[in-house]
Amino acid sequence: MTSLLWTLIAIQIVMGVFDTFYHHELTERLAWRPSQRYELRLHGVRNVLYASLFLVLGWLEVHGIFAIIVIAVLVAEIVITLMDFVEEDMSRKLPASERINHTLLAINYGAILVLLLPVLIGWSMQSTGIRSAYAGLLSVVAAASAVGAALCGLRDFSASKRLARMISVPAPCLVEKLLGRQTVLVTGATGFIGSRLVAALAGAGHRVIALVRNPAKAAVLPPPITLLTNLDQLAADAKVDAIVNLAGEPIGNGLWTEAKRREIMDSRIHMSGDIIRLIARLERKPAVLVSGSAIGWYGLWQDQVLTESAKSHACFSHELCEAWENAARPAAEFGVRVVYLRIGLVLGTDGGFITRMLTPFELGLGGPLGSGKQWMSWIERDDLVRLIAHVIAAPDLSGPINATAPIPVTNTKFTEELGRRLHRPAVFRIPAALLRRAGGDFANELLLGGQRVLPNKALSNGFVFRHETLRSAFEAIL
Repeated sequence: MTSLLWTLIAIQIVMGVFDTFYHHELTERLAWRPSQRYELRLHGVRNVLYASLFLVLGWLEVHGIFAIIVIAVLVAEIVITLMDFVEEDMSRKLPASERINHTLLAINYGAILVLLLPVLIGWSMQSTGIRSAYAGLLSVVAAASAVGAALCGLRDFSASKRLARMISVPAPCLVEKLLGRQTVLVTGATGFIGSRLVAALAGAGHRVIALVRNPAKAAVLPPPITLLTNLDQLAADAKVDAIVNLAGEPIGNGLWTEAKRREIMDSRIHMSGDIIRLIARLERKPAVLVSGSAIGWYGLWQDQVLTESAKSHACFSHELCEAWENAARPAAEFGVRVVYLRIGLVLGTDGGFITRMLTPFELGLGGPLGSGKQWMSWIERDDLVRLIAHVIAAPDLSGPINATAPIPVTNTKFTEELGRRLHRPAVFRIPAALLRRAGGDFANELLLGGQRVLPNKALSNGFVFRHETLRSAFEAIL
């Protein structure tokens, strides 16, 4: 085979590796998304076929019926890729970089076929047989690529099998505390928490009004829902029983530059202001506003137990949460009960901070951050949705409420438990100095700082957590 053909094959391998590790593993996390079981099976079959092609083309020259079999495998690759494109389009929204990469892979594969098929057709005309065609370094690279593709295929099959065992709780039962048919306005409806809340409300027969910035993302939300892109679209005589405000620029997806801090702050303040203006013009006021906040309100602490009556330490996290809560406070002037939900670290495989830990931990590269002594106050996502429903249904609950499980853990205990659940060691400690140097306040407050928070108000009001321990939560979601 020509050097040009091998060059195109090498390019195909590089783009495939990028697609697998950057998109499938890191950004899209397909191995932990139950909706992608079928896609993973397609990837597994395709990777196994790729492995066989690399071995054959890198080490052998095949004639007769064997060449025809190779041609059939190449055609099968095309069919599987088309099936994969359809499945991806139906089950998830691909990021722009993945679409571009897939386009380049398809074009390059077409070029490979143009050069390779005439060779294979010529071989198919000869007497059936196999002979060695060692090509030095090219054969070694082909063998290494075959091993890599086979391992990726096994990984895909294993992940698909695991996803079959990950049975989530039916969403409607999460909001059973809400009686009758309520109309709930949810902002941040396509987010990690909001999407599950919307699914629970809609599934239980409540009317959901979802505010979304990008209507295209609303395709993940289950019908029936009413979509808004601006609160001004809601008429003054509209009925809204409760508002749950979860909207805001993510705080953990980038370093806290001055521009990022302004974006994080402004997104929350402006949305809260829009909600207050909506309440002011509604003829019939909602009964409750559940406003998102976070345990960052308390600032950085060591071992001190923090309940809703605790004081705060000054830092950006506190400044952000204080401003967020203050922006929602004027709703009380209209007779609306206001709850500030101080949310901890939310656990789930569809999003949240833990998704960034799964891949390194699966590879055996996980471990504590810094000393590992910092506290992690967490809550399982379904418990958080249940708590939101409980808060809406409890007329005597108002003010700050800690949305965390009753048993916080240290970072060391968290990483040990995650490693145990994934059957992997968790010994690769990341030095605090390195994290601070790379992340500044972002690392200091989100990774190395912590709070030991207890949900006193929720417990005293009769809320029962399904997952009080970290082990119980991991068994449910992993």
